[in-house]
Amino acid sequence: MLTSRYLPSTKNVDALFDKIIGGVAPDKMTVEHLKALGFSSSNDRAFIPLLKDLGFLTPDGTPTPRYHAYRDRSKSKVVMAEALRDAYSDVFHLNEKPTTADRPAVQGLFKSKLNSSDRLAQVQAMTFYALLARADLSATAASGTALPEEIKRNEPAAIEDADTAQDVNGLPFNERPGVSAQLHYTIQVHLPATKDLEVYNAIFRSLRENLLA
Repeated sequence: MLTSRYLPSTKNVDALFDKIIGGVAPDKMTVEHLKALGFSSSNDRAFIPLLKDLGFLTPDGTPTPRYHAYRDRSKSKVVMAEALRDAYSDVFHLNEKPTTADRPAVQGLFKSKLNSSDRLAQVQAMTFYALLARADLSATAASGTALPEEIKRNEPAAIEDADTAQDVNGLPFNERPGVSAQLHYTIQVHLPATKDLEVYNAIFRSLRENLLA
């Protein structure tokens, strides 16, 4: 996942997200609501589609549980970290904890993945780093799960406990002959189309450090 959304200017990023924390959530986030908050520039309209891709708003602009969770100031940086991992997951394949040193690789990713021009890739990366400044990636990694299940978006239905799950005949799965309760996971790595070998080196270095240790 790599959102193509971007902000023409990031000067109001901190002000807008501070308003989200300190204000009351609207029924729907609209251009009129942005203006009421003091963000009347045409550039500020780009916040709405970006918030949708971050999982803060539904497609019709209604605040999601993630939006409301972000309003808890003590959790806002963790919530933002989770939102970034969803909307910019391809960036985190380059580096689990991106820094400004990764900016050239991040811009290259936008160019190779989204066919962005040099200028557009710069603005897309600028947007990502402006949001990253409001995230706590360490807290996310340390907690093991960044958010409570109820505020995650687009998640598949939870798997029932093996001791209580039943098949269509009412027989517990763990009592069915020949059925194992073990779970197996398949991890797929989608490599970006790029001639920059450093991008691939960063991906495989991250895999080696985090999966093969």
